[in-house]
Amino acid sequence: MSVPASSTTSDSLPTVDVDVLVVGSGPAGASAALFLATYGTSTLLVTKYSRLSDTPRAHITNQRTMETMRDMGVEDTLMALATPWEYMGNTTFCTSLSGEELGRIPSWGTDTVRHADYELQSPTTMLDAPQTITEPVLVKAAQERGARLRFDTEYLSHVQDDEGVTTTVRDRLTGRGYTIRSKYLIGADGAKSKVAADLDLPFEGPGAVAGAMSIVFEADLSHLVAHRPSVLYWMLQPGAEKEGVGLGVLRMIKPWNEWMLMWGYEVAAGPPTFTDEVVRELAVALVGSEDFEMTVKSASPWTVNHHFATTIARGRVFCAGDAVHRHPPTNGLGSNTSIQDSYNLAWKLAHVLAGTAGPALLDSYDAERAPIARQIVERANQSIADTGRILQALDLEHTEADALERQLSLWKAPGAEGEKIRTAVREAIAYKAHEFDAHGVEHNQRYASSAVVPDGTPMPEYRRDPVLYAQPTTWPGAKIPHTWVTRQGRRVSTLDLVGKGRFALVTGIGGAVWLEAGRALGEELGLGITPVSIGPGQPFEDPYGTWAELREIEDGGVLLVRPDLYVAARHTTAPSSPGQAAQWLRSALGSVLAR
Repeated sequence: MSVPASSTTSDSLPTVDVDVLVVGSGPAGASAALFLATYGTSTLLVTKYSRLSDTPRAHITNQRTMETMRDMGVEDTLMALATPWEYMGNTTFCTSLSGEELGRIPSWGTDTVRHADYELQSPTTMLDAPQTITEPVLVKAAQERGARLRFDTEYLSHVQDDEGVTTTVRDRLTGRGYTIRSKYLIGADGAKSKVAADLDLPFEGPGAVAGAMSIVFEADLSHLVAHRPSVLYWMLQPGAEKEGVGLGVLRMIKPWNEWMLMWGYEVAAGPPTFTDEVVRELAVALVGSEDFEMTVKSASPWTVNHHFATTIARGRVFCAGDAVHRHPPTNGLGSNTSIQDSYNLAWKLAHVLAGTAGPALLDSYDAERAPIARQIVERANQSIADTGRILQALDLEHTEADALERQLSLWKAPGAEGEKIRTAVREAIAYKAHEFDAHGVEHNQRYASSAVVPDGTPMPEYRRDPVLYAQPTTWPGAKIPHTWVTRQGRRVSTLDLVGKGRFALVTGIGGAVWLEAGRALGEELGLGITPVSIGPGQPFEDPYGTWAELREIEDGGVLLVRPDLYVAARHTTAPSSPGQAAQWLRSALGSVLAR
């Protein structure tokens, strides 16, 4: 494996030189290396571990993340390895896999009604791709594009100066310390981030709020689940003799023979000892039968957190992923938000390092992504609270051993009391759409920073629940909407016309002066700007008429789109002259790029 250039410091510690050092190989770090390498930025990724993730952990992969993978050209690779969309959707609430079923909720846009919303929003699909699948795909692609990787390399400390960052690391195989000199450092080293701690980033939230355990095992349970395929099966078992909080989950890793069992425990009591007997007892309780063989692959406790950084960067050091947003896996937001952190940051670093943007552009990373860290931590923890509605509906907030059996008898009984319970249970399960169909949380992120030029209009009001429903808009600070247009008669997504590390200008008939201004300004600034013209007789046509409905500009207006597919600026009407087009574009692009 090739390594970055080396030199020697005055204190004789060898030094490695690179433009960007990434600490951590999880979703945030691995994707940062991929994005940066794709943009041609010299990148070194280090991890203290000897391998990539050996446990499946984060797995829900939403459309917004898949759009970043599509932009990087690895969408098809991930789709070939992951569990497909159609297997993800029947989130089931029951007493055990073989026991009483209380209800199901269609999830992740798999039901007939919501599926249309998802297909209208993106050219990509949802996937279930555990970290054991995702990380190798990201890292392999990053290495193929020039990123370097060092395992068994532990981050120790860093020091910033006006020209860069000097990071001290230790080779865990030899015990030898050395320094890495980089222009910028990305701390993607997880929920116990030492980089974030060394930066003394300010955090809010109560921190650790609960304990949980994960047991990964192999067992063929297809006879209990194949007829209701899902990622998650929730078990209500209040009053169970084993220690716990009365709720357990079986999560599908591979259909239908590899599973993760998740069970909560009281933090004060600490996790149980993972003996063979304890593990088997938990599995039998959640499956509801002893008639299966299992092979345990791993067992580990973890902490349910409610913690987010209100500042996620200082100077030349940026933190991403779990380093700055720590929350439970509810809503499936963790790895998705981590990857999107890196997607936001990478193009900015690439442009600053290439000299096409001023360093002040990097301030927009904190301005744009810190509010997202808060939002998703609050949302994920709220989903845990929302699960309590089901226990409340069955009056199971107490834990007497016979409570569940007694309440289930009432649930199935005729009469007013039974009908009241049935209604309450249906409504409580339906409300979990705010966790399992939170399409708006995934797509409605709006940025406000120096890398966005307001056009004087207010952000469009949401017409439907912004948690549940995505609402596309070209308002500056929003992601450019997806719809299908055509090129030489063949269908192509509007998202495929932009991105790939470049700015883009999207216009229509009467907007040619925008594209000429972009060509001239791009040559002057050494900046590639992708020209896109959509309309009859243009390079891209709108035969369905859907782009005209979504663009919120006139034919001759223009959208300036950033490399991360977000609208940086828009001019809703045609320019009055070529000079006005050139002046507007120079001002807008100069503002975004801090030039």
